[in-house]
This record gives sequence, C-alpha cells and structure tokens, in this order.
Amino acid sequence: MKNILYKNTKISFTDSGAGSVIVLLHGFLENKKMWLDYVTLFSDKHRIITIDLLGHGKSEPLGYVHSMEENANVVHEVLEHLKIEKATILGHSMGGYVSLAFAELFPESIQKLVLLNSTSREDSAEKKLNRTRAIKAVKQNYVGFVSLAIANLFSENNRTRLADKIENVKIEALKTPLQGIIASLEGMKIRKDRESLLQQNLFPVLLILGKKDPVLNYEDSISQIEDTTGELVSFEDGHMSHIENKEELKIILLNFFEQ
Repeated sequence: MKNILYKNTKISFTDSGAGSVIVLLHGFLENKKMWLDYVTLFSDKHRIITIDLLGHGKSEPLGYVHSMEENANVVHEVLEHLKIEKATILGHSMGGYVSLAFAELFPESIQKLVLLNSTSREDSAEKKLNRTRAIKAVKQNYVGFVSLAIANLFSENNRTRLADKIENVKIEALKTPLQGIIASLEGMKIRKDRESLLQQNLFPVLLILGKKDPVLNYEDSISQIEDTTGELVSFEDGHMSHIENKEELKIILLNFFEQ
C-alpha cells in the first residue's frame, strides 16, 4: 500500500504487476480491498492500480462535497505520480461516475473504459431527493443506514445465498467515515450527465449491468450505449456483479483487456 498527498489530503493506492495499466475504482461505501481477488488474477499480465477514493478506505475526506471531478483529479494525481500516461479505467458504480469524469477531463489518458453496474447519466430529480434523504438518514443512524444500503445492492435471491459475503462488505463499509459518506452523496447528487461522452466513441467502452439491479433500472441503462460502438454484458443478478457473478466477470474482463 502506498500514499500520496493531494491538496494536503492522504490518498491511498496499490500498484502491482507489469504490463498495460488497468486502474480499478471502487464504488460508494467500498474501498480498494474489494479488488483483491481481481488484482491477483489481472497482475499476471497487467499493471494494476487500485485507489481509495476521497473519504473511503485509507484515503482521507476533503471538505464537504466530494465531486466526481475532484475524485477524477485524485486518480490523475496518482497516475502522474507513477508516471503513467495511459490506462484502462474500470469503475464500479460511483467509481464509474469518477471514471467518466476522468475521461472527460483527461481523454488522452484513457485507453479503454469499463462501467461496472454504473451509468453515464445524472441523477433524476427523484434520485437527488433520495440522496438528500440518505444524508439525513446516515446522520441519524449511521450503522443502520450502512447495513441497509449494502444489503439493498444485491438482488433479492442472492441476499441469503451470499449472506457471508454481504456481511464482509458491510464490515468494510462501516469503516467509511461519516464525512466521507455525506461528501460522496453530495458529490453524486450534483454530478453531470456524461452520456454524450459514450456517443462520441473516443475509446472502447464495456458496460456491465445486472438485470435485477435494485439501484439502476436495467432497461433505461442499456439505452445509453445504443448507436455506439460500446459493448454490453448483462447478468441476471444485482448491483454487485463483482461478487454475484464473480467467475464469469473475471473471464469477460480479461477478454476485454486483452482485445
């Protein structure tokens, strides 16, 4: 594990393997530890960078709003520190929002883009209202909010089957400081719509979705890459494809990275 300072704020990351660079970005309430099994597999042929986004894992919060652009600048700062000019970026959920902000700010640095259970679209008015409600809820009952939020990311039929894994995700999520949670909710609430970025076909894009995702509407989500060169992979499960569909996902990602 390594650290840099960004605006006098500690940012934690890992750097393993050699070859073409792949950056793995976690989602809301997650951290870079979620990628451990994937790093082991991918680093045989690739250089794998994992980064704790602002206010998550071992990275410190920075102010009261963690915008997707600020997080994208964090990613860029890590790559600059490592003297990496071009990378494939894979982002899960909120990590996908950060990946898109990075692609907009630093298009010359993107080799390929993977959106895992994520979307290029901004929050609807209803979702923005739900973010505000979530901020109020986490202030009132931190443990209850985090526990419920994690369970609700999995498809209903997996909540019993994967109970042990869900508990492990909750344990990691409960390490996220209150400021990190609130600042990230504020940042997601104000994020830009970046669907036009996918329409430009500037680099290869892989969109991976769950048909029973409780967070993202599947039918709405698939339309964002219609009439683009982007690839779509669909699973029958929820928002946590890296856990719910782990073995299939590994093969799909390896194939995409090596195309």
